[in-house]
Amino acid sequence: MVYRLRRSIYLPEGAGPLFPENQPIGALQEAMDSQTVLEGIAVRCGPQRDLTVRFGGYEGIIPRIDAIHPAISGADRDIAVLSRVGRSVCFTVTGLTVSGGGRPRLTLSRRAAQEQAMAWLLERCPAGSVVPARVTHLEKFGAFVDLGCGVTSLIPLENISVSRIPHPAARFRVGQDILAAVSDVDPAACRFYLTHKELLGSWLENAACFAPGETVTGIVRGIRDYGVFIELAPNLAGLADWREDLTPGDQVSVYIKSIRPDVRKIKLQVIERLGPAGEPGELRYFITDGTVENWSY
Repeated sequence: MVYRLRRSIYLPEGAGPLFPENQPIGALQEAMDSQTVLEGIAVRCGPQRDLTVRFGGYEGIIPRIDAIHPAISGADRDIAVLSRVGRSVCFTVTGLTVSGGGRPRLTLSRRAAQEQAMAWLLERCPAGSVVPARVTHLEKFGAFVDLGCGVTSLIPLENISVSRIPHPAARFRVGQDILAAVSDVDPAACRFYLTHKELLGSWLENAACFAPGETVTGIVRGIRDYGVFIELAPNLAGLADWREDLTPGDQVSVYIKSIRPDVRKIKLQVIERLGPAGEPGELRYFITDGTVENWSY
């Protein structure tokens, strides 16, 4: 069975929309009754590690026990709560009482929102599914992404692209919306294993975007005594003659001397060193929906 990519009703934290301003208390009661996932900004963390969240002109409290779900959003540590201050959080309304002054006292739960999102993902995103994600932070070993409501997963460095990169920052930036493919699921551990390179196209698909005689830009990814490997696309690199003025990470202009699909080789000539490569650009995906099956580079 082929599962079509569906934009999750559980968006990554920060993707919005925020709860609208000037909503009546009845809207909060309705949200609580339906356990609708809302989003607001965590503005303070108290001594007991409870989060104060501001949304739509209201404020509510997420108790420490409901601020994180260790199996879903990371280790059960205070830093996981503290780090939410100043950032968007998803939540459901779990308690609502109105004082004599008419202001509601609200109790919220980020954990309940994450459990909803996890259940949705487990039901609709089996291994092979293509899913949307947002990059939350980068480590040398991989990129952490939000699949919805703070449900986090890791894309290991070796799974980001075929072209080898020294750090995920060479391919992603924090806050970037990307696609990923589910390589495996562990429902008991509430864990999704992700990959990314399969969505960026095979050698032949990428090579078809270039032609001999063209001059294009590329990024130096590796230097050997017999030549320089230059990335033309995240899943495509060619080989140029060695030059002493190049270092990994340099952007260069290159002349494409030949493309040989039979042996999957591209011969390049460096025209000019353009300086260090800047921020990674938008990614081109060759697979954007359905499932990844029988992929080979």
